[in-house]
Amino acid sequence: MLQRIQSVFLLVSAIVMVAILFLPMWNMYNPETMEAVKLTAFQMAYVSVDASGVETLISSKDTYWIAVLAVLGATVALISIFSFKNRLRQMQLNTLNSLIMGGCLLTSYFYSTKGIQVVQGAGGGNFQIGFYIIAIALLCNSLGNRFIRKDEKLVRSADRIR
Repeated sequence: MLQRIQSVFLLVSAIVMVAILFLPMWNMYNPETMEAVKLTAFQMAYVSVDASGVETLISSKDTYWIAVLAVLGATVALISIFSFKNRLRQMQLNTLNSLIMGGCLLTSYFYSTKGIQVVQGAGGGNFQIGFYIIAIALLCNSLGNRFIRKDEKLVRSADRIR
């Protein structure tokens, strides 16, 4: 049913995956060369920063795969919410969604390593909130799956009693 706790977890997972589209994922700044790289779900921008803090775009690379995986993850979570009559399908969709979210996380990490190569500087850059909330979505997805499994056990035990 839609008012179950697993639906809340899956809805939070979907909202978080959509939020990834609007939040920064990673950035790196080299104070020696006054250059920075910023990663979002749609692009990795290589910018030059002047003394007053104004950024000038040097180049950019599209990172649409992150956005595609985030939208796909949100869509699968919403489909899973409305598949409440078939708990086995819900568990399968949540497993698929975990793989999609893991792919989104790995793709983000891959692009951040490419950004490190662009700006030669000390350190490896800073992961931003957009990167970390993928883990929150994975956690909510796992909790939703756990409660779906718990409901399935409850239904099967009730069938045995009859």
